[in-house]
Amino acid sequence: MQANSARSPSRQTGFTLVEIMVGLAIGMLATVVIIQVISVFEAQRRTTSGTADAQTNGGIALYNIVRELQMAGYPLVPVTDSALECTTLTLNGVADTVPASNFVRLSPVTIADDVVGAGVNASPSDAVTLRFGTAPMGGIPTLINAAPTGNDANVDTNLGCQAGDTVLITSGPACALTSVAVPWVPVAKKVTLANTTLANAGANLACLGTWNEVTYAVNNGNLERNGVAVVAGVVNLQAQYGISETPQSNQVVQWVNASGATWAAPTVANRNRIKSVRLAVVARNAKIEAAAVTAACSSTTTAAPTGLCAWDATSALPNPVAAPYVASPAPTIDLSAGDPNWRRYRYRVFETIIPLRNMVWSRETLL
Repeated sequence: MQANSARSPSRQTGFTLVEIMVGLAIGMLATVVIIQVISVFEAQRRTTSGTADAQTNGGIALYNIVRELQMAGYPLVPVTDSALECTTLTLNGVADTVPASNFVRLSPVTIADDVVGAGVNASPSDAVTLRFGTAPMGGIPTLINAAPTGNDANVDTNLGCQAGDTVLITSGPACALTSVAVPWVPVAKKVTLANTTLANAGANLACLGTWNEVTYAVNNGNLERNGVAVVAGVVNLQAQYGISETPQSNQVVQWVNASGATWAAPTVANRNRIKSVRLAVVARNAKIEAAAVTAACSSTTTAAPTGLCAWDATSALPNPVAAPYVASPAPTIDLSAGDPNWRRYRYRVFETIIPLRNMVWSRETLL
């Protein structure tokens, strides 16, 4: 008997147009939900990772500055006729022409207030310049025992002077910087210098190693060291001097900006009152938000301010203690000139206080 090849009606059925459209609608709804979940997750991921990057960048930036700032003033040894007391300075016999003062090259740290950079940093930000030597013997001075012979300074020992080292000669309030041309000759007891200005009997000679001048500033969203970007994502740097009542005291009585007639270009006496530096580094999350997420600092003169602030305003303990406390307003962080959308970013502020230990150790010799 021949098999019946006809198929039953149930095996010929399929999806109707309505069923297909319902399935497509459900699939589209599921796709929309998945996309929204992924979008929210991605936004949260970018915010989290951006905040972590800002945390890392700010921490590294602060570490770099602090590490070198702790060296500021080394090895200007605290002795009679200290280099920190110099009121005149010559460079290889020529009067120093650094703007504002003759002694700024020997200042352990100077702050330039409200420097304007480029791009996102086209807003007031500070620049910190620090100076230090690398002498392995600590820059211990030796006495010049006779007038120079040609370019030879007559000394009993060189205390580690090497060819090419920066040499500091001090004679009372006068200082001279030159370099070693030929290291110490033990038999002749002399060091050959590039220039012998002030190298007379009774003056002190100290080899500072390589004398470094390093400037940290922010530009185009980067922390720069001598004009070279070293850390990305840094948009502002604020710094203040911590000053004592007198050069002989190490007690900070006030925090001041490097501005105004007194602190924009301090005298020698005022420069020697600077015992510490307070820093604030502002790092930015690179993700721009849909709406404003950051507010301007509510106050620079009150405690517990809100918004983008450096630190609380403080009242430093005076010297003597019986005197009134001295107000120390915090610096202003204003990013509006560099980016009109600055409020739509998130920021992290890192702050610290760095004692200038070489100034602290020198207090008994300062005038």
